[in-house]
Amino acid sequence: MPALAKLLEGYKRFRDGAWRSDREEYERLGRGQEPGVMIIGCADSRVDPATIFDTVPGQTFVVRNVANLVPPYIPGGGVHGVSAALEFAVKSLKVKYILVMGHGGCGGIRASLRSATTDPVGEFVGPWVQIANGARDKVIFDNPGADFDELAEKLELEAINHSIRNLMTFPFVREAVASGELFLHGGWFAIASGELHWRDPETGTFRLVNAPAI
Repeated sequence: MPALAKLLEGYKRFRDGAWRSDREEYERLGRGQEPGVMIIGCADSRVDPATIFDTVPGQTFVVRNVANLVPPYIPGGGVHGVSAALEFAVKSLKVKYILVMGHGGCGGIRASLRSATTDPVGEFVGPWVQIANGARDKVIFDNPGADFDELAEKLELEAINHSIRNLMTFPFVREAVASGELFLHGGWFAIASGELHWRDPETGTFRLVNAPAI
């Protein structure tokens, strides 16, 4: 079945199933949203936050982009999609938590690494992943002799730290964190094993989240 047809078939199942059984909840959601968490995730088709965290509509406010990157605060001209979503989440929705969610095998992170030694990858991807240049250069400097795959996994983690630092360059984020109204977190998901690693906010290191044995 063609990919688009699968989407429409999925809609039919949703309409006849989840929507019908939870119709009152969808009607309530139609009047507004109050998510407690903003997730900044990767556009990669394999790492859907709703699937990983088993959430329901209205629970999380999600923005996805190549390599789950957060740009620094840069006011002025230009189109700032992530910054606009961040502003709306913090100032209008008053989310309590922001989670920067990375993952294994990230193509955007690999594009960032390649750009250190070759021309930028893509007309738009190359400039976008420059956001992670500081993290990329740190990982390369700190790991002499590491192969490409090792560097990529380390950068997947360090880029999360880098994005969290960039979050703190936004005045409204900084103010909300300082007042205890907002907390910043990081996570990394290993696709093949289904394992989630959670960032320690004090050290910036990641630890495996315990889950029931399969």
